[in-house]
Amino acid sequence: MTELTLINLLADIPNQIARPEHALSLTFQARQMWGILGPNGVGKTTLLHTLAALKASAIGCIELNDRPINTIHRLTLAQQIGIMFQEHQDGFPATVLETVLLGRFPHLSPWEMENQHDLDLALAALDRLDLAPFRERALSSLSGGERQRAALATLMAQDPEVWLVDEPTNHLDLHYQVAVMGLLQEQARIGKAVVMSLHDVNVAAQWCSHILLLYPDRPPIWGKASDLLTQTNLEPLYRQKLAMTELNGKPLFVPVSEQ
Repeated sequence: MTELTLINLLADIPNQIARPEHALSLTFQARQMWGILGPNGVGKTTLLHTLAALKASAIGCIELNDRPINTIHRLTLAQQIGIMFQEHQDGFPATVLETVLLGRFPHLSPWEMENQHDLDLALAALDRLDLAPFRERALSSLSGGERQRAALATLMAQDPEVWLVDEPTNHLDLHYQVAVMGLLQEQARIGKAVVMSLHDVNVAAQWCSHILLLYPDRPPIWGKASDLLTQTNLEPLYRQKLAMTELNGKPLFVPVSEQ
């Protein structure tokens, strides 16, 4: 079972003082779907970048299956851990299919070209994200929501054991928000560990099995979503009064104006 373990980890967040009491010691396990919640600037994206070994931590370490990630070769690590960024930059002109095929790069030997298996995985990912008709389109010609889905298709083609996803519903209409969250839930069910940063607490409530709450002024807390998603925990997190009801047995939170 794949496990990504944080040991006294404190992400290096600009303009914030490193406080050891705010360090994280927890394990993201296969078949779990984690949502990271917190206000803007608290470090959700920085934490994901740290988990992907793209940024050094201020304190502590990260282990993948009991092995420190900084001792794992980058190519090997990319076979195990994949990240989808919140914003997408065009590195060079490419079609949608060419972009999604980049997800297969960690699985290829130096100078090896993609084979039929790699192509089949990329095409299946495009089909799963309703992008098959756009396969020969330039990536730069896509809308924000289409580019978001292309980024997720690239991660799907990469097929890592740990999925790190920064704001997966960003730019998406309601239909595709549900479709994307359903895809991520499928990945958790087949044995992947899924860790997401989210702004929408109701998306987290409907889809996540576990929650990490990052506060700007107090130690973080983490655990099962059913235990942590309460008004008591969320109102100080967002500095916002909330009303709570239920939908299909899951909590639903609504901000309340105090005027």
